[in-house]
Amino acid sequence: MKNIRSREKDKFGLWVLTWPIFIEMFLQFLLGAVDTLMVSRISDDAVAVVGFSNQLFNALTTLFATVASGAGIVIAQKLGSRREEDARTVAVISVKVTALIGLGLSLMLVAVPGPIARMLQLPEELMPLAIPYISIVGGGMILTALMSALSTAIRNTGNTKGPMYIAVAMNIIHIVMNYGFIFGELGFPQLGLTGVAISTVTSRLLATVMLFLIFLVAFERRIGIRDISLFDRKLFKEVLVIGWPLGVNSGSWVFSQLVIYSFIATLGSMELAARTYMSTLETFCFLLGFSLALAVQIQIAHLYGAGRTKEAYKAVYRSLSAGLPLVIINTWLLVLFGKHILGLFTQDEGILLICGALLWLNLALQPAKVLNMTLGNALNAVGDTRYTMYVSLTVMWVVATGCSYLLGISLGWGIVAIYGCMIADEYIRSIFCYVRWRNRKFLRMKEAELQAA
Repeated sequence: MKNIRSREKDKFGLWVLTWPIFIEMFLQFLLGAVDTLMVSRISDDAVAVVGFSNQLFNALTTLFATVASGAGIVIAQKLGSRREEDARTVAVISVKVTALIGLGLSLMLVAVPGPIARMLQLPEELMPLAIPYISIVGGGMILTALMSALSTAIRNTGNTKGPMYIAVAMNIIHIVMNYGFIFGELGFPQLGLTGVAISTVTSRLLATVMLFLIFLVAFERRIGIRDISLFDRKLFKEVLVIGWPLGVNSGSWVFSQLVIYSFIATLGSMELAARTYMSTLETFCFLLGFSLALAVQIQIAHLYGAGRTKEAYKAVYRSLSAGLPLVIINTWLLVLFGKHILGLFTQDEGILLICGALLWLNLALQPAKVLNMTLGNALNAVGDTRYTMYVSLTVMWVVATGCSYLLGISLGWGIVAIYGCMIADEYIRSIFCYVRWRNRKFLRMKEAELQAA
């Protein structure tokens, strides 16, 4: 037993889990930054289209995140309680269900990209760029769904390195193809934003294939063709009990961001481009904190499944003690050097002026994000997903979305007021999550369950 626990500590240690996730996320950040930099060589309008489209895609991913995220937590819990076969079954089910959802989304985005963009208030002058981009990248939503399910399942077995290596390869392929399509180099035709869309789908296809190969051997018993028909209603219900509040929670955030993007779009393409540039830079600030939050969710779910509740309780504070200082330092670096970095993306004085104000607001925004992500993920890891869902539904839509419209649009205070509402939303939700975690409700329930057994 001591040797088993030692191996688990090596596999599910916080930093062992964190550093591959961080490298993977950092590479995704670099991909986004390089993507934005390359697209900015086409035009600021093209950048606005990419930023707007990504919000749409992120909103739609919540439809399969319900299954993928719930399955990830259940997998870690089952492995913690030594139920390997149950974990394997959950993983197979999650991949099949998310693939079906992703296929439906792909067909929808290929069929009606224009009406969707108009419904979300995208400025009419951006439509010629947006429609082909949304239809091509959106047509690959099935790949996004599979990547989500496969990487989540693999990570929650304790293997965070596999997805990291694939992220390296995907980034390299995507950047090389972007360069070729945008500038007409390396034998590629010059296709502009359409070429960027083709590059995105191609790199995701290759990444999906590689993730699938790792997934087949992720558990002690190899996954084979016969497992296509594998289904367990009880286990799937367990996934949905944890997963549907997660999906609603994630959907609440993404759809609220999409609505806020539509508010910003009514302010003009300059504000929309500024928000897109800032989204790229902001990712740098909370990258390590976000990686720690994902890692601590895996660790706490595993500890909770094993009945090690005291260790699970303390894990969240260890993550915050490491993550918060790093995020604060990164945010200050962004304030000091952000304008110089933005100069690489655009020379538009109006956009740079807007971004200059938003850089300072990030000093308040980013620490709140880390608090909220870490505490929320900890609650999710022990199955307290309904609470985080209720908090998200209430606070996001009243504070972040409702107040953004009231202050930013109705009263005309603009994008700075919208950012202020986003900051208030993050702090209020993090306070609710902190109080809940201190209460230890689900941890005490687990302890009572173990004593009864």
